[in-house]
Amino acid sequence: MRNLLLIISFDGTAYHGWQVQENAVTVQQTVQDALEQICSKRDNIVGCSRTDAGVHANTYCCNVRTESMIDCKRLVGALNAVLPKDIAAIDCKEVDFDFHARYDCKSKEYIYKIWNSPSKNPFFYNYSLHYKYPLDEKFLSEQAKAFIGTHYFDSFCAAGSSVEDTERTVMNAVVERDGDMVIFRVEADGFLYNMVRIMVGTLIDISRGKIPADSIDKIISVRDRSAAGYTAPAHGLYLNKINY
Repeated sequence: MRNLLLIISFDGTAYHGWQVQENAVTVQQTVQDALEQICSKRDNIVGCSRTDAGVHANTYCCNVRTESMIDCKRLVGALNAVLPKDIAAIDCKEVDFDFHARYDCKSKEYIYKIWNSPSKNPFFYNYSLHYKYPLDEKFLSEQAKAFIGTHYFDSFCAAGSSVEDTERTVMNAVVERDGDMVIFRVEADGFLYNMVRIMVGTLIDISRGKIPADSIDKIISVRDRSAAGYTAPAHGLYLNKINY
């Protein structure tokens, strides 16, 4: 029995997130189907994170314990031959048998893309939020610094979430611009349900004056979802990096 760390990337547009669901197509199910086709046995895959419907991943890590002796390099090639065009295997390596893709993760980095132009871009329709009004990325980056540190992020968690421990440590939060694309980048030891999307919605609401500037500290402290901004749509969000 071997434990393999598999690194993939995916376009989440056609999927209802990572986690297997009874009546919906998910990334986990699709990768398991591909592995079963190659290895002639259905092995369970452990993912590094749950992702919502429509969310993408530049880098997604998962591990699978398998009796298959196929070479890691060959497995990557075989997976890419059978996976659909919106999921790609990037790398595979054998790891310690007790390695767990989720529990051994030290931090994750998400990015959120905003197409900031008066004109929409059909090539980014499923891959960024189109926001046509001006955004000052330097101002928003200063605002985002308030996210950094160890806080209870109840205000940035979807209402009705069953998570009891809402304390998370954010190591970095920054807003950058590349031409008309504005990118919010955030790294933390873990994320709550919709946390990054609510952060983005809050920054946008600050930009348009719906929420006062320099109020993120207060929003965090009240621990009330209604104090934060709206939840930005899923299609601009990417799981970007996993640190072990």
